[in-house]
Amino acid sequence: MRVFVTVGSTRFDRLVQWIVWDKVLDVLRDNGYTDVVIQCGSMGFQRLPGNGATSFESRGCNIQVYRFKPSLEQDYDAADLVISHAGSGTILDVLRKPKPLIAIVNDSLLDNHQKELADALSALGHIKTLRDAIHDIGQDTLIPFPPLDGSRFRMILDREMGYDV
Repeated sequence: MRVFVTVGSTRFDRLVQWIVWDKVLDVLRDNGYTDVVIQCGSMGFQRLPGNGATSFESRGCNIQVYRFKPSLEQDYDAADLVISHAGSGTILDVLRKPKPLIAIVNDSLLDNHQKELADALSALGHIKTLRDAIHDIGQDTLIPFPPLDGSRFRMILDREMGYDV
């Protein structure tokens, strides 16, 4: 099984370093995950266990690392689990797949919008925060995210413009 880890367009070295930590790789491997693909952003590859390599093995996991791609769609599709920064674009892209998602808040950013979004979606049961994921390890308790309904925006706009009938 495959885990896809993404930091988005910002730098989130702590998330990448946490994923390649021996204890985390052991937990992933023990739960059947043997492939770990990491989108690390602008983090230096030399800070990873593979001595600067973009592909290496550690703790029984095959790890591939890259900086950026024009689209993460293929990585989302190929993943059995996504571990991500708590950015709104990434969260919504993954939830619409639907894929299990663990969102990690990047608290080094200037405001706490990631924490607010992650807490709200976690409370609704759509994602797990790291604290929830550790507590519920091995339990499939996520509630599917509702599909996109483009007509809702039109209805809200019509109501605000006074066109509702």
